[in-house]
Amino acid sequence: MTNVTQMNETDRQYYFMEKASGHVAKLGEELGRKPTCCVTTFGCQMNARDSEKLVGILEKVGYEIIEDENADFVIYNTCTVRDNANQRVYGRLGVLNGYKRKNPHMKIALCGCMMQEPTVIEKIKNSYRFVDLIFGTHNIFKFAELLCSLFENEGMVIDIWKDTDKIVEDLPVERKYSFKSGINIMFGCNNFCSYCIVPYVRGRERSRNPKDIIREIEGLVADGVVEIMLLGQNVNSYGKNLEEPITFAQLLQDVERIEGLERIRFMTSHPKDLSDELIEVMKHSKKICRHLHLPLQSGSTKILTAMNRRYTKEQYLELAEKIRKEIPDMAITTDIIVGFPGETKEDVDETIDVIRRVKYDNAFTFIYSKRTGTPAAAMEQVPEELVKEQFDRVLKTVQETAREQVSRYQGQICDVLVEEINENDSSLVTGRMSNNTLVHFPGDASLVGKLVNVSLDECHGFYYMGHMV
Repeated sequence: MTNVTQMNETDRQYYFMEKASGHVAKLGEELGRKPTCCVTTFGCQMNARDSEKLVGILEKVGYEIIEDENADFVIYNTCTVRDNANQRVYGRLGVLNGYKRKNPHMKIALCGCMMQEPTVIEKIKNSYRFVDLIFGTHNIFKFAELLCSLFENEGMVIDIWKDTDKIVEDLPVERKYSFKSGINIMFGCNNFCSYCIVPYVRGRERSRNPKDIIREIEGLVADGVVEIMLLGQNVNSYGKNLEEPITFAQLLQDVERIEGLERIRFMTSHPKDLSDELIEVMKHSKKICRHLHLPLQSGSTKILTAMNRRYTKEQYLELAEKIRKEIPDMAITTDIIVGFPGETKEDVDETIDVIRRVKYDNAFTFIYSKRTGTPAAAMEQVPEELVKEQFDRVLKTVQETAREQVSRYQGQICDVLVEEINENDSSLVTGRMSNNTLVHFPGDASLVGKLVNVSLDECHGFYYMGHMV
């Protein structure tokens, strides 16, 4: 008899995958066809990567993955960064309930950040009793085991961990793209920005062993991947909690040595932790993409302090200036929040000043959304009409400076990684420059996944039209 308790976690989950595949096969016999599953992902790249792991396990146990939510098994991998993200999930659950009434075999699972909130679990237990499985961010590796519980038990299965220090390697992953992939180098966050729920739902920072990261990337490259994205809530603090500490810059150097890998991307970088060592490594690298996402959030030191960002306007500008000086062709993008509690027109003037001085290639600009459970939710909110007015000012400035930055490449020939057939014109393909700018040019499906030389003929704001050279 198999003693599951004595297995390591990876072997244990493969044991449950085999067991789950028996349940899925039996369901297939009842249905007279292969059972179907739809995985819907809300939120960030971390969630997208988690969903690839879920899909890998689902395919391993015998499900056919489809995009139609009228499936035998539907999973929502949820996000909870903003309150309205939760409302979207509740709204779509009502639709799933209608499908489930017509399909008695249907199972519904919820996972991800939203499930780490106790109030959410209570609401689902009381108002959405048709949900079959709930699990969170810390035990996603247990998915095969939870699948078995789903088939073997009556009623709702709930398995939520408050926190964990576990990192489980070598489980199946089904990648969305054959030529590029994101990989987690760390999990969790220690920063506790006053507007952000992430540390509460993703837990404390924990870094993967660098040898496991390198081994995973080598396997991906052997499988045809040419570009990888290193993922973490704050990659700059990678390695601090390892038994043998290593800096993020040192990890990047190890990754760069992998033969066959063409491009390295990463996100996200917290300004307070971006080191001179990292700038130096990026400066001399042949593989690290010329794109750095450096969230500003606000240009006002007063607001930055209220946000608990732990840097000042002056420190941010000094860092950006240093990056521009050392790596002149580096594209810098950012995140900006407008309407944070206590923000005045003068604070927004400070943000606009930073935008004009740094000259971002792009910026993701958000109106502040009160997030229940964060310190900022208890602060005095800014009137909606004032926020909208200031947001328009910020957006206009971003668009003006970004257009100028992006257009500086017009007439040049650049390496472009072709990602897909253009969704609006099938005679074109869409690719991405090292600096993350999109380029559309004539081509066909045979180019997807390849690095090609493209002439940048016409700049259209945030993208180029070109032709292959």
